[in-house]
Amino acid sequence: MIELKKADLTLGHAAASVHVLKSIDLAIGRGETVGIVGPSGSGKSTLLMVLAGLERLDSGEIVIDGVALQTLSEDKVAEFRGRNVGIVFQSFHLIPNMTALENVAVPLELAGARDAFERARAELVAVGLGARLDHYPGQLSGGEQQRVAIARALAPNPKLLIADEPTGNLDGETGRQIADLIFAKQAERAMTLMLVTHDPSLAARCGRQVHVRSGQIIDDGSNTAGLSPAAAPMAVKAGL
Repeated sequence: MIELKKADLTLGHAAASVHVLKSIDLAIGRGETVGIVGPSGSGKSTLLMVLAGLERLDSGEIVIDGVALQTLSEDKVAEFRGRNVGIVFQSFHLIPNMTALENVAVPLELAGARDAFERARAELVAVGLGARLDHYPGQLSGGEQQRVAIARALAPNPKLLIADEPTGNLDGETGRQIADLIFAKQAERAMTLMLVTHDPSLAARCGRQVHVRSGQIIDDGSNTAGLSPAAAPMAVKAGL
């Protein structure tokens, strides 16, 4: 599903520049659940943004579902992302003056879907918000806002779901519920899931963990690729 070859990216300019990703090679299979872990500032979130097509590489290759993103124009990358990639952020990123239903429907409308509001309503019902369709983000709890964000990400039926610290702004119990929802939807739709987290228990739910440090992958977790999410953490502890 995903292939990165010699992926390199520097952000900023001159003395303020930071070499964020350093010649990264990574291959992710279809339907895998992958936790990206590492210290703050290691390049985890930037790696996700590259996978989402929100950051362009300085050099190297990125291929998602057979499409080489580095060969596409910005407009074509955006079009590809709208059809194939769902994104869930830590801070929800909902539009405050739009209802939950409108927040989910707008990206579908922009993509030309004629049934945008019907699909948005179905997705919100599926994440347990059928009674909150007409509520604005300010009227929703943090967990409810993240459910709206998940519904928005899932509405185009993406092949790749990207989640950047999806439980980071939530209390422990709400975070567990959101994690349960994300993994349930991944299994239901057989999507590839790429998840950045500082939470070891959340990372352990993934079938594979990729460890990033100082812009480099120090362990791509491929020795446990293909194991079930339950078996992979045990394999890591056993040194397999």
